[in-house]
Parts: sequence; structure tokens; C-alpha cells
Amino acid sequence: MIEIQACLICPFKSTAAKVLSDDELTLMGDNCAQATFKKSNTIFKQGIFSSNIVYLKQGIVQLHIEGPTNEQIIKIAKGPTYLGIPTTLDEKYNRYSATALTEVHACFINISTFKTFVQENGQFAYEIILDLCKNEVNLFNKCVNRVQKHIRGRVAEAILFFAHEIYETDSFDLPLTRSEFGNFVASTRETISRIMTELHSEKIILLKGKHITILDSKRLHLISRSG
Repeated sequence: MIEIQACLICPFKSTAAKVLSDDELTLMGDNCAQATFKKSNTIFKQGIFSSNIVYLKQGIVQLHIEGPTNEQIIKIAKGPTYLGIPTTLDEKYNRYSATALTEVHACFINISTFKTFVQENGQFAYEIILDLCKNEVNLFNKCVNRVQKHIRGRVAEAILFFAHEIYETDSFDLPLTRSEFGNFVASTRETISRIMTELHSEKIILLKGKHITILDSKRLHLISRSG
């Protein structure tokens, strides 16, 4: 009963879930398990069999994939959002891993139930496709920027990303270590530390350990755009 009611009254419904009927939400509740993950916990791992679609209700995660030599962070995601749809719907195994950067609350939706909604509810399917398209365009843009921008521009872009898209404030604690941040922007820990120190010295940001405060947003945007 608790699981059924959780979906009906959940304040973190996705845009797609909001178009489901009460009966469909009840069905989702019957085929959904909720879980809480602490920081650094693995939510799902690359290469492991999966029979669920993961819906991230709250929290921040990093998605990373094993490359030829090491793991690469491919995305930082904040709830509410779906994880793993592109690979799970057509594959039996996860094609990348997800790790919690903060405390995370997630729902594991049975893939057969999810597919039923996609096949039988056109509006639900449309909202899912729309979300996938937006994510794909964003990933393409970040891929181009990672290749074509100089490291200073990539660092500035990443700081603005955390400020505007993840935390929605100009003062926040960076959820990544310097090494992870370097991985995220395709650079090294030493280079990241140098660039951060430069931005701090130029009074563009205020840096106190892992806490960042943007002091001059206009100049930071200019560095991000110019690359």
C-alpha cells in the first residue's frame, strides 16, 4: 500500500509520469522499489545485468564509463531525472556506471512496466523521447566544447554548469575531487589546481577548499565563451 501511494502522491514525478492515470501510477507503484544511497555508493555498475529503469528522485550522481585505459566521467546528473533509458530499454546490461555524489533517493522501475507505458500511453512516450532528445543535444554540445575549447574555457564552463544547472546558486561546494574535476573536463589534477588558483587570484572566483563562490560572473562567462 505504501509503494502504491508513494507514486500517486510523489512530489518528484517526472513530466512523463504526470500524464499517467491513477491506475497507471498504481501499477508503477506495484512494480517499483525505492532506495537511498550515500555519497560514493554505486547505484548501478557497467556490465551488470539490469531489469530496471532508474528514476533519480533527489541527489546528484556522476555517470562514468570504462575506457581503454581508465574510467571517464561522461555526465553529472541531478534529480529528478531518469538514468539508463537509452541502454536499458534495448540492452540487458548497463553500458555505464552511476555513482552518488551526494545522498541519493532513487526508484527502480521494472522495465516491463515501463515499456508498457511507452507502448500504450502516447503522451508518456512523447515526454520520454523529448527528454532523451534534450539530453542528447546537451551531450553533443559538451563533447564539442571539450574538444575545441582551451582548458581555461572548459574549467569556466564547468564551474558555470555546477552553479546554474546543478546547484542554482553562485556559491556551492564542488562535489568532485580535483582529479575527478580534471577527468570531467579532460585535463589533469595539476592543471585544474593551477587554473582554479588563477581564477581565484584574478578575483573571478573565491576558492576556499572545495567551496566556490563566483565573484565576477560576466568575466567567467566570457572565459567560457572564448574558450
